[in-house]
Amino acid sequence: QSFLLVLDTRFSDIELRDEEGIPTEEFLESCYAIVPVLDKLGPTVFAPVKMDFVGNIKKINQKFITNKEEFDTLQKIVLHEVNAGVAQVRNSATEALLWLKRGLKFLKGFLTEVKNGEKNIQTAL
Repeated sequence: QSFLLVLDTRFSDIELRDEEGIPTEEFLESCYAIVPVLDKLGPTVFAPVKMDFVGNIKKINQKFITNKEEFDTLQKIVLHEVNAGVAQVRNSATEALLWLKRGLKFLKGFLTEVKNGEKNIQTAL
């Protein structure tokens, strides 16, 4: 578990912007920092999770880089897509964010099981 201590970018370090929400760039950096952790956990077992994770990060980043000033928070990206009527479109940044959140929640649950002493990876999963 010691490899978790070396993460340079952590979600807990992200400063929320009062009304505007979660800064996109810092959130994406924190997500990218988790990718090597997935390799350490099990390159084979976690390969599909990693692929999904990285794909969703890239979709959000692709939207972000189209206009970094306008899309400086995740909320602004989602509101933009909702107003444009594309939030529910396949491969939208909003859909990617939803699946990324689910992936993070899954990973947190898995790591909690391991931390609590579960030795069997299948059981922890």
